[in-house]
Amino acid sequence: MKEIHEFLLCPTPDVWIEQALQHPEILLIDHANCEKKAAGTALNLMYRYVDDFELLNKMSRLAREELRHFEQVIAIMQARGIEYQQITASRYAAELRKPVRTHEPARLIDTMIVGAIIEARSCERFEKLAPHLDEELQKFYLSLLKSEARHYQDYLTLAQKAANKGAAENVAIDDRIALFLQRDKELVESSDDEFRFHSGA
Repeated sequence: MKEIHEFLLCPTPDVWIEQALQHPEILLIDHANCEKKAAGTALNLMYRYVDDFELLNKMSRLAREELRHFEQVIAIMQARGIEYQQITASRYAAELRKPVRTHEPARLIDTMIVGAIIEARSCERFEKLAPHLDEELQKFYLSLLKSEARHYQDYLTLAQKAANKGAAENVAIDDRIALFLQRDKELVESSDDEFRFHSGA
């Protein structure tokens, strides 16, 4: 977790924790949605980049893990009598992705960086929220930290690999990482009208 705290530019504001505790059903519903979307993103990348065996293997594993997490969340919801309703998505992911370039390999590099940041932010929120939850949810959220941290590392590794392709040495991607991290900070610290797992303050 130390690496993730050092990677992100800011912690989740305490006011978001307060909102999460006030909206426990929305928290679980949107958490389920996030896991489902993460699996879908990994599968889409497998269809788009079929010539990269490392990417295919990492995204296949990630998709399976995210779907397993989805199953765990909806099982908790079912046990607690929480109906799985359709709710609007937060603006976080869409806004975070806006600077993604449209030509290759820049598109792949940026997409991997965005994936890394989303996984890192999710991991940070699970850890920060866990101590405030009941024993079942606390145990569940803490159990997610290891896989989310690995997903963050996998995405960053793939971003660097895409940048290095055809180059004799490491190609710097720090400026792109900094750009998306700043965007994450702005989204996390700004206000949102509705509470969601990735909403702002």
